[in-house]
Amino acid sequence: MTNEGRGRIPKGVVTLGWVSLLSDVSSDMIFPLLPDFLTRTLKAGPAALGLIEGVAEATASLMKMVSGWWSDRARRRKPLVVAGYSLAAAARPLIGLAADWGQVLAIRFTDRVGKGIRTSPRDALLADLVPPEKRGRAFGLQRAMDNAGAVVGPLLAAFLLRFVVSDERSVFLLAAIPGLAAVLILIFLVKEVPKERRIETGARAIVGPLPGRFWMAIGIFVLFTLASSTDAFLLLRAQDAGIPVWQLPLLWAGFHAVKSLAGVPGGALSDRIGRVKTIVAGWIVYALSYVGFAFVSGTWQLWGLFAFYALYYALTEGAERALVADLVSSDLRGRAFGAFHASVGLAALPASVLFGVWWKAFGPHVAFLIGAAIAVAATIALLVFQFRRAGTEA
Repeated sequence: MTNEGRGRIPKGVVTLGWVSLLSDVSSDMIFPLLPDFLTRTLKAGPAALGLIEGVAEATASLMKMVSGWWSDRARRRKPLVVAGYSLAAAARPLIGLAADWGQVLAIRFTDRVGKGIRTSPRDALLADLVPPEKRGRAFGLQRAMDNAGAVVGPLLAAFLLRFVVSDERSVFLLAAIPGLAAVLILIFLVKEVPKERRIETGARAIVGPLPGRFWMAIGIFVLFTLASSTDAFLLLRAQDAGIPVWQLPLLWAGFHAVKSLAGVPGGALSDRIGRVKTIVAGWIVYALSYVGFAFVSGTWQLWGLFAFYALYYALTEGAERALVADLVSSDLRGRAFGAFHASVGLAALPASVLFGVWWKAFGPHVAFLIGAAIAVAATIALLVFQFRRAGTEA
């Protein structure tokens, strides 16, 4: 551990943040336009949207488990991270050439394979760089920069649509540029900690099964994920409420601006008051937001609701990853992140598919209220987990 790492966030964490930022610029030049592109241009419905996004996230999740396991066995994590970012950067812009929603499914599948390859090794690499007392802040910074890219990407897409190009396909193809920049920065500027110098949590590093308390936490995360369908449905809800197509990227950018600004404080909050308390606060925000989306009726209300919903991510993204790192030793960390991402990602498939079915069968009001109810149940389960964990440690 360097003195730099003890006093402040290491340079490697910041550089990884820039990689995430540029990659998300590329991704979010596309994502906020995807529901409209699928439903209006390719004539797909809400169920197809749910299937595409569910399959995409489930695919990423399986790859995260494999790559996390491999990164623990390998001396270096970085090659896996480079391979994942490169594959996603190459595949993602091809949506601009798609002729039907099946081709979009295939492209999103490939994109998410890349994400799956990179995510667990990247998170483990980042955790290797910082001590436990700064881990929430470090993950919060990485997520904040990722979300900053999700601000720039939609703004750039809106600008291009309004003043430069005439259709969404051109925007999708131009998304290749920031994706390539992210890969180049990763290759030439990111340094990793050698395996023998990785930072330990204080527990004895062992190679063996992941601990029971870790799996208990994962089970609760999976329960919550069943409430957490793809955010593409929020954009579809905004479209139904009357938000013009060209404003959808602006709405998405505002949403991510709040996520970015609140991300570091949210991660740091988990360092001060505890991971579980911070996650619980975020899940309560989620449930309240979904109730709001069920009953929202005006476009101005949607802007405020998206901003409030962003606080859920700010409170949970860094805290959840920090909790995963806290529950295991460094030699199990890649596998732990792989299991975490795989479990919640696999749960995202039925979550998104079921949400699309509920939307089609009963309307958006019922779909969002069901999601809110599941989120409340998961919150109660997490509080019970914390109570039992505190009793065991005492």
